[in-house]
Amino acid sequence: MPTLPNFLLDYPDGSHLDLRQLQGRVMLFVNTASECGYTRQYAGLQELYDLFGPDQLAVLAFPCNQFGQQEPGDDHTIAAFCQSRFAIRFPVLSKVDVNGPGAHPLWRWLTLADSEWPQPVKWNFTKFLVDTRGRLVKRYEPAVEPWELVEDIRALLPSRS
Repeated sequence: MPTLPNFLLDYPDGSHLDLRQLQGRVMLFVNTASECGYTRQYAGLQELYDLFGPDQLAVLAFPCNQFGQQEPGDDHTIAAFCQSRFAIRFPVLSKVDVNGPGAHPLWRWLTLADSEWPQPVKWNFTKFLVDTRGRLVKRYEPAVEPWELVEDIRALLPSRS
């Protein structure tokens, strides 16, 4: 099973996140949209982040306007929305495409890697869970609520004696 390559991810302010900084943590990648019926899941994603803490779980939101044009704002508008409406403390990265020829390389890896889920993202709030060794272990379709991931995340964390 291939492990997650290193990617540089862009923040709305122009700075970057090097995925190597998150090594040893469980990672949850989510394509998001501010005007979607699933937008309320931002609250559940924040609850996951709070439950496990940033040292154990990295939640990374990737705004995307490819599904129903439900993320029309620019990066700064999106970041302000997430902060004011949901008090998000996990990274909300710059808007990306998750499908097609312009898809961000991370999303190409998530959907085309030698995974059990080599298919395009179908809608907003599709979630991909990566273990502490950088292996893609599960894909969740949008209707799966963040709280439903708790046991899967817990199972990937190192046991504490």
